[in-house]
Amino acid sequence: MPLPPALYWAAMTKQRIPMTQRGYDKLVETLDHLKTTRREQISEYMGSAIADGDLRESAAYDEARMQQSENEARIVEIEDQLERAQIVAEDAAGGAGLGARVRVRDEKGVERQFELVGTYEVDVLKNRISDASPIGKALSGKRPGQTVTVPLPRGTARFEVLEVTYD
Repeated sequence: MPLPPALYWAAMTKQRIPMTQRGYDKLVETLDHLKTTRREQISEYMGSAIADGDLRESAAYDEARMQQSENEARIVEIEDQLERAQIVAEDAAGGAGLGARVRVRDEKGVERQFELVGTYEVDVLKNRISDASPIGKALSGKRPGQTVTVPLPRGTARFEVLEVTYD
């Protein structure tokens, strides 16, 4: 079975992956879940499919094998990410960096808050944006009082940095 694209590229490079301590801890938690709870669930599912009889025509058995394969691939992927992880400390100079919560105000006076995270920690619904995204790049290193211009697909956006905090 060929490697998934993410694993293929990860195997081709041993480039460090910058991430926050929280992101690292979340990956460790996910890995533990996949190795213990999820493996056990798949094993039970596979066992019940085997007990049903003829495996040559068992859709349940095929499904269990596919789940097992996907789970094991995800385990390998997370182990690789953890091996290449580089925990980034907060910016001592007070500028926005990985792990920073940045409160900004746009040109219309609307305030928003972003958290700068590593690429593997992005969650747009929680305003956790990559430091490699256009907004993340623009905010990196900025301090309260500074203004940034962010190139967007349909023009640009300007933000004033109001506050930079670290948890």
